[in-house]
Amino acid sequence: MTGEDIRSWIRGLPALTGTPPPAPSTFPDRPNDLFVSWLREAVAAGVREPHVCALSTVDESGVPDTRYLILKDVTDSGFWFSGSSDSMKGIELQANPQASLAFYWREQGRQIRIRGSVETETGPVRDTDFVERSVTARAVAAASRTSRVLTDPDEYNRLVEEAAARIEKDPGYVSESWRAWCLVPDTVEFWQADQGRRHQRWQYRRTGDGGYIQEVLWP
Repeated sequence: MTGEDIRSWIRGLPALTGTPPPAPSTFPDRPNDLFVSWLREAVAAGVREPHVCALSTVDESGVPDTRYLILKDVTDSGFWFSGSSDSMKGIELQANPQASLAFYWREQGRQIRIRGSVETETGPVRDTDFVERSVTARAVAAASRTSRVLTDPDEYNRLVEEAAARIEKDPGYVSESWRAWCLVPDTVEFWQADQGRRHQRWQYRRTGDGGYIQEVLWP
């Protein structure tokens, strides 16, 4: 297949095949509340894994990095996710605690983009998040040398088994490297598709007093 053939093939793929719900007629004061409302609508509409999102960070050199993960909670503080401080996202957030989250719900033609600063929590929230994971998930998190080159699969299996045995003996064990992160939003954009490309965009922008300005954006 030539480059031109690939271009034509990609452009011919269906897009915006979902059915957007009615656009919001009123907006709450805080974006967190609208996000939870949209998330509940996505669950009710049968959107698969609507809590999965793309997290984007940057390294010390400003090179961006993106991966998918699971949103863990939404509070007045912001949007929570978790992972190891030894992972690439942990290392990058330590170097530059700025990030974005992006959700895309194809069935509803909706996406949400969240940008802001990231705060690290190593106390009760972190502990609860780790303990609530399955034994296998905790063992892998405790044993894994995340993102490093794996040269010996047998060593990996041995370390995971050892970690699982430790957790079985001590159910409250929490890996020292585990972190809970909260993305405190500076801007949150809600996007709703239109098959005629007359998309709609609404943005919340944080003000100096901790409140938000609501704005309608050009599509």
